[in-house]
Amino acid sequence: MKITTSPQYPTTPVRRFGINLITSALLASALCAAPAMAQQAGGIKGKISADSAQSSVAGLTITASSNVMPKPRTAVTKADGSYSLPLLLPGKYDLTISNATGVVRKMQVEVQLEQTSTVDVNLGAGGADVEVIQVLGSAISREGNSALTNSLGAENIESLPVGQEYRDLLKLVPGVQYSENGTLGPSAGGSGVDNKYGFDGVDVSLPLFGNLASDPSTHDIASVSMDRGGAKAVGFNRAGGFSINTISKSGTNEFEGYIEYKLQDKSLTAKSEDVAKAFKSESSWITMGLAGPLIEDMLYFYGSFYRPETERANKETNYGPVKDYSSERNEYFGKLTFAPTDDLLFNMSLRDSSRESDGASVGAFDSDTVSVGEISDQTILTFDGSYLLSSNTSLTFNAGRFELETATAPDNRFSFQPVIGNKLDLNNLTGLGTLAVPTLIANATTPAQLAFNSFAQQLINQYGYTNAAGAKAGGGRVGGAPQINNQNFYRDSLEFAIDHELSHGDTTHKLHAGFKYSDIEEELSRLSNGWGSIAYTGGLQKTAAGVPYFYQTSTEQMSLLDASGKTVPPIKSAARSYNFEINDTITHGDFDYNIGVLISKDELFGQGLREKAGTVSGFELAPGNKYKMYTIDWKDMIQPRLGATWRYDGENTIFANYASYNPEASSLARAASWDRSTQRTLLVRFDENGNYLETANRGSSSGKVFADDLKPRRIDEFTLGTTKALDGGWYLRSHIRHREGSHFWEDIWNYARSREGTYGPNGGVPADLRALGDYVKNLEDIRKEIGGSTYVIAEVDGGYTKYWEASFEAEWVGDRAYLNASYVWSRYTGNFDQDNTTYTNDANTFIGSSYYNDDKGKYVWDNKDGTLSADKPHLLKVYGYYTLDWEANIGAYFLFQSGQAWETWSGAYYGLNPRGSYEAVSAYAEKAGSRRSSSHWQMDLNYTQDYVINPELVVKFRADLFNVFDRQTGYDIEPIDFATQYGKPRRWYNPRRVQLSVRVDF
Repeated sequence: MKITTSPQYPTTPVRRFGINLITSALLASALCAAPAMAQQAGGIKGKISADSAQSSVAGLTITASSNVMPKPRTAVTKADGSYSLPLLLPGKYDLTISNATGVVRKMQVEVQLEQTSTVDVNLGAGGADVEVIQVLGSAISREGNSALTNSLGAENIESLPVGQEYRDLLKLVPGVQYSENGTLGPSAGGSGVDNKYGFDGVDVSLPLFGNLASDPSTHDIASVSMDRGGAKAVGFNRAGGFSINTISKSGTNEFEGYIEYKLQDKSLTAKSEDVAKAFKSESSWITMGLAGPLIEDMLYFYGSFYRPETERANKETNYGPVKDYSSERNEYFGKLTFAPTDDLLFNMSLRDSSRESDGASVGAFDSDTVSVGEISDQTILTFDGSYLLSSNTSLTFNAGRFELETATAPDNRFSFQPVIGNKLDLNNLTGLGTLAVPTLIANATTPAQLAFNSFAQQLINQYGYTNAAGAKAGGGRVGGAPQINNQNFYRDSLEFAIDHELSHGDTTHKLHAGFKYSDIEEELSRLSNGWGSIAYTGGLQKTAAGVPYFYQTSTEQMSLLDASGKTVPPIKSAARSYNFEINDTITHGDFDYNIGVLISKDELFGQGLREKAGTVSGFELAPGNKYKMYTIDWKDMIQPRLGATWRYDGENTIFANYASYNPEASSLARAASWDRSTQRTLLVRFDENGNYLETANRGSSSGKVFADDLKPRRIDEFTLGTTKALDGGWYLRSHIRHREGSHFWEDIWNYARSREGTYGPNGGVPADLRALGDYVKNLEDIRKEIGGSTYVIAEVDGGYTKYWEASFEAEWVGDRAYLNASYVWSRYTGNFDQDNTTYTNDANTFIGSSYYNDDKGKYVWDNKDGTLSADKPHLLKVYGYYTLDWEANIGAYFLFQSGQAWETWSGAYYGLNPRGSYEAVSAYAEKAGSRRSSSHWQMDLNYTQDYVINPELVVKFRADLFNVFDRQTGYDIEPIDFATQYGKPRRWYNPRRVQLSVRVDF
């Protein structure tokens, strides 16, 4: 007997199957090409052969059965002995080969998400025994696919010191940088906002911003697949970074459940180098789940509950004690798996998560009542299915709804609504908004200054804090936090595909065609808490009519009533995406070829205009009206996918790939929307008695015109690599990869090339760009007609990025152990750094409308060409686990990576305000990436001990130790030259901490 298989990654130690592994029978094993599908599944394929010429390999029955599949799937071998079992849910499968007289072989095979396990079996001359063996191997060698892909199962995740949140999974992906960001995604040869995150096939990337918006933890994940390059035209992959997809756990024919409590006590956490984290947090997690059949062999269910809690004693402010920080989240998940027939399979899941926090933000000079809280409600609904039309043809679909409704709100809310013209109640200032307690004018001499100080002192005596000398001092804030920020996101998506396999001679074609539609929307309203911010101006400034005013509020326009008594409506921004893909994977002898193309069309919608014929702009003003602001057509987003793999000895490979991506993440649907003028903050002014005087607009963004014939952002990628399986369970993959980005969009002053472009110590804009003139030639005619900004959306002049990567991965699979080691050398250069376009980069920042290209010192020609902030030349990851004899498991994770590139920012360098924050932000005073923060390394460990009470009751005790040697490396360096902390870290890697847990499986 001989069995040959493609390497496959085991998701559980072999001993748990209770079988003996016959290693001599496993000549090679590999997870090969991802099946052409949009559905959440994997597959098994292979070829049956026999030593005897008299033994027929045609017409054999191949059956795959698993506890996660309500009904088994069967296939019949073709004349050459080949077979295929597509659209299998990830999990462990019993594979049997039968002829007319009965079963002739049995195997146990692992199937993972979006991958096909290849099992080639030689029945031998006799073929009489039915011994059960297990197929295992590696995830890094994938026959027939030149993609850079890794997959993990639930038990792999549980065996390693990973963490409990979705983003913690990213630490295991070779070539993806380790990050402790809370918002911005890590880099893998592209911007952190160009990654794609999937939950049960539904995109949970934050609409408009591209960051991870999903709350799910790892406890519900059955399998995860991660692609960081070399995409096929399958799965609608437009990610300019990496793409990660997960599938949730399913029920089985047996009732089973678990309950787990996990604790991270502050006494088991080292002191943080970050002053903002000087007061330690204490976190706990409660998780429970239940699964089983509703109808045996047809309908399964799985449900879970998750409740993370965090508490922290906030430090006192100058006003004294403040409320402690607390955060609670209740998350419910339910899933149904339904197989009415052998050929039909459906999954439906619903996740509902609600989070609330108090005391999330309070400043050192704020009273307790000025603290801010946060709320978040998230819903993810998925429905997918597959239909096997025949042994060669299948249909799949996936529909999803993503909702994320968030609010940042004052912990102290006022119940009234401000009305322009009403009097300001000077006897109740702390009940009207956030009062900024004034400070005295030093060396006051004029009557106006003396009068200012006289009444300011009364406010200080009433509302100021007590300083170290025991006197009342100004400069603090009392009342309630000024703003309520409601920001809601929605995404609807639908995709379907048809796949067909055909053969002629020794050539096989796997044809795939698919279509995907998605519709995203953001609903934004910014309201004032009462009057918002209240400042005492003391009569030193005058209204437009020349009348001195003594108080001024900063009040959000959306809080006010219009003439008809209605509030200003929220701003709705939307985008639609249409995608069509076709792909052919061709197998001929020892060669596999991939030929495919993905074409896309994106439409951006704003609010505030209406189409009108005969006008210069093509629009007229229409506040509140939805309008199509820009279309990126099919012809502009043709994304070819070409690949070739040569199995030069029938097993080991050399592969090459070319792929082009047009990332879809963009913030311009809101950033350029015409109704952004309704977000303007109003400055409401009052006299010394609180009587209304006037209202003025505070400067803010408004609608922006798009330049003509913009080419969409594009990433071109080339990959060349090889895989090799060695004796003893070792599997190797090595590759080089190059990515080049172009056609970046940004908002820019329309006249920058001619009026500001010559400014600065570097000589300003190059002459060839200056000769191009204005970005939008007739902008002034448009502005006379419908208004709008002098800034426009245009392509960055000569904007580019380049990424080079050389990688080596080694993986070892043993009976009870697993080891993965990877080293990646890379360089990331260019003149457009999407990950470094604002002062606070770990945030949801606009894509296409940032500080970049906004003003003097910030243009593409102002020292921007150099090393990008995400450049980390050296990245080493080593992780693995070992299962001990006494029902225990040890896991370890080691990381080394280079520091972050940074450069000095300075307004003075460009002759601007030497201490102006706006002038300094993104104004590079030296070549981009001239400096680098310290490199970082850390080790994480875990130990799990199982106590088997009986076969149906197991108690597990676990300890995770993160950052064992407490390496709190500083990063996110302060770049502004006049800042007191210039050149010092603003953030540090998290300190050493211990998590303890107890779990009961029943």
